[in-house]
Amino acid sequence: LMERKTRVKISRKQVILAKLKKTCSCTPKKLKNFAMDFLPVLRWLPKYQCKEYIWGDIMSGLVIGIILVPQAIAYSLLAGLKPIYSLYTSFFANIIYFLMGTSRHVSVGIFSLISLMVGQVVDRELLLAGFDLNDDAVPALGDGSLQNDSQSNTTAFNLTVAGMNTECGKECYAIGIATALTFVAGVYQVLMGIFRLGFVAMYLSESVLDGFATGASLTILTAQVKYLIGIKIPRSQGHGMLVITWINIFRNISQANLCDVITSAICIVVLVTAKELGERYKHKLKFPLPTELVVIVVATLVSHYGNLNEVYASSVSGAIPTGFIPPKVPHFNLMLRVAVDALPLAIVSFVFTVSLSEMCAKKYAYTIRANQEMFAVGFCNIIPSFFHSFATSAALAKTLVKTSTGCQTQVSGVISAMVVLLVLLFLAPLFYSLQKCVLACIIIVSLRGALRKFQDVPARYHVNKVDTLVWVITVSASALISTEIGLLVGIVFSILCVVVRTQRPRTALLAQIQDTSFYEDDLEYENLSSVPKVKIFRFEAPLYYANRNYFLKSLYRLTNLDPNLEAARRKKYEKKEKQHLKKGDHTTANGLGIRETTLQLVPRQIDFQALVVDCSSISFLDTTGVNTLKEILKDYKDLNISVLLACCNPSVIDSLKRGGYFGKDFGSMQEMLFYSIHNAVQFAKDQ
Repeated sequence: LMERKTRVKISRKQVILAKLKKTCSCTPKKLKNFAMDFLPVLRWLPKYQCKEYIWGDIMSGLVIGIILVPQAIAYSLLAGLKPIYSLYTSFFANIIYFLMGTSRHVSVGIFSLISLMVGQVVDRELLLAGFDLNDDAVPALGDGSLQNDSQSNTTAFNLTVAGMNTECGKECYAIGIATALTFVAGVYQVLMGIFRLGFVAMYLSESVLDGFATGASLTILTAQVKYLIGIKIPRSQGHGMLVITWINIFRNISQANLCDVITSAICIVVLVTAKELGERYKHKLKFPLPTELVVIVVATLVSHYGNLNEVYASSVSGAIPTGFIPPKVPHFNLMLRVAVDALPLAIVSFVFTVSLSEMCAKKYAYTIRANQEMFAVGFCNIIPSFFHSFATSAALAKTLVKTSTGCQTQVSGVISAMVVLLVLLFLAPLFYSLQKCVLACIIIVSLRGALRKFQDVPARYHVNKVDTLVWVITVSASALISTEIGLLVGIVFSILCVVVRTQRPRTALLAQIQDTSFYEDDLEYENLSSVPKVKIFRFEAPLYYANRNYFLKSLYRLTNLDPNLEAARRKKYEKKEKQHLKKGDHTTANGLGIRETTLQLVPRQIDFQALVVDCSSISFLDTTGVNTLKEILKDYKDLNISVLLACCNPSVIDSLKRGGYFGKDFGSMQEMLFYSIHNAVQFAKDQ
């Protein structure tokens, strides 16, 4: 008999007081550790091995910076903002993550899914404020100022700031919404870090994340089609945006701009070909081909010298101001409007960042601190929101490029930020003539990885049908309803799948593997021998209130005996027998003699005298589970069938003890509980 260890009872009050004392104490050493934990750069930068790391960091930083510039300009279309704000976002995110991040290889900055979520909120609020969502309704901003032109839009929106009313045009209001949304999302992430709520990410399974990314990619693709073919349709908002947008596209397909269509076709062919060649010969290339930058430069030169905007009415990016706009505090009134929208944005941003950080840490054998990553991405949103930036996250594509180009530490992020800074200070105006269809091509080609997930559906279905169903539901909801609703539907549906699988788990009757002390499912394996007079029942899930009825139904079905019905049948026969005896009749109601009736009272279908319940897969019991086991113990005992429990874990044993399953003094525990199925079977045979 195995004896349980006696646990030393610790006062919770003392534990709480000790933790409070440790937390509230302030010593120089503790302050130093706090500063180093909050700013990990103070810990690793003094140990930086310059000769070993510098060239890899410079190379990866330059490559990422070159990729960042065209992507930042392109993703501004998704966010519904001017390209300058995307460049600000890329610059500040890299600097802050350099100071606060714990992953050496993650590339934090502008990300397509986050840009899409920001853009949807911005568009909704612009519509509610009465602005026109047509991209060409506002002339390009050329002087770098956020002052509002009376002709900038048909609507001006009044914002109350510090008790003063200020008029705000479309662009001013759009970036105001984006910065307020970003600030609130960052606050949520910091609060989640303070209260250690990172466990929320556990409810976003791989199937949900993949489905969300794929569904959002379909939405992004749909939103870019109008730029590809150069038609002017309103930006759809609300549920069903994907379907409405495609209807509008087909209605206006006759207005397609031939110049944009030809440009888009050429750019997509060049980009896809370069990507395919890069993947095929990546082992021979020291760094990825900067195809996006080359396409942007060539397309800008062709558009500028060919006067494509004036001659063919091709839509262009317009002037991008240089330098930095003075910082501005996000509007509190706007924060209240977007507080709910910021929550899914904060969760998605954090989950993508931490999952990529953990992937890189595992690959390169170092550790990250998930809680610090939440602080890092939170402050990557809070601080830049004062500098006209919007929400950021780690991006998979740029992270993979970073690792493949020799990145060693977070210093590469600073190099990337310097490349973006160079564009911000000097080169931004050169992109005036860049066609929007070229930016749309870059966005669409960048979605190849997410859209390729459709090819994996058969393999995914072969591995796990339930996960495939979760993926399909999440993709459908994200694409056909909205991204936020799709994420919520995916989470809820995946949780429901887990609940349903615990409600209706696998059950089996076990038989003995010949000449061994092991037992397995009789329906799954050949050449097993059943144990005479003993039934061994396995239930492969926790036993709790939601699956109690299924547990009992499965037990009765597999053992071919419902003790309640059998007990009721016996009482019925006994009652009839007593009635006949009182009348002096020696034959019973069914025409048999008393002895024959007594024999018939013994049920022929009961071919066992002991029931062994294999509890190895029962991870916990709630009150209903304990009462269920007590119920079958009593019911089978009335039929002279003993119930034996085998392979219970300590948690289940404790629940049974507290529930009074073994009696008051636990005296019969040795005859009811066994540490292996074989021990229980041997005990039943001896009895």
